Amino acid sequence: EPHYWRGDHNNQSNHTLKMEGIQGMFGSLQRMDKRQIVQQVVSFGLIVSTALMIWKSLMIVSGSESPIVVVLSGSMEPHYWRGDLLFLYQSEEDFEIGQVVVFQINGREIPIVHRILEVHQRENGEVDLLTKGDNNDIHDRGLYNGLTWINRKHIMGRATGFLPYIGIITILMNDYPSLKYAMIGSLLFLVIVNRE
Repeated sequence: EPHYWRGDHNNQSNHTLKMEGIQGMFGSLQRMDKRQIVQQVVSFGLIVSTALMIWKSLMIVSGSESPIVVVLSGSMEPHYWRGDLLFLYQSEEDFEIGQVVVFQINGREIPIVHRILEVHQRENGEVDLLTKGDNNDIHDRGLYNGLTWINRKHIMGRATGFLPYIGIITILMNDYPSLKYAMIGSLLFLVIVNRE
């Protein structure tokens, strides 16, 4: 009889349990008739539709096209950390120095979460803003793609609250696209094989 180190034996047991679990899921899928599979696919569609309705409702309530964003860099530390989930709202109220806003510049794919450093009200009612990350040494003019100021049209929303580190999953899925597809595939598979 072979002698295993305790760690090797545990690893083999875990591997055996995982394989039995995967075989059980495939066996469950094979035992389902077409009607049950269609029912599970429809259930998955309802879950996706519900998530979209919640997102659209948040857009209406917040007034922002993107009511939730994830902090992708450390430029706002220590106020916001990479992976924090921010809740945004959009309003016609005046901007104030110190407010945290999310803005997007034409030609830049990823929105930026930074604090308002300067506000200049023009006579025609337009407002010019200068922003800066709390953890950055200089203002953001270098990020504005040739603009001196950003305006209200660039603002996606103002930060109104946050959940720490909840968005790290989004960052991992962006950094490792195969992880995103594996998670989506796993969720779809679990919905299909779960008959309850």
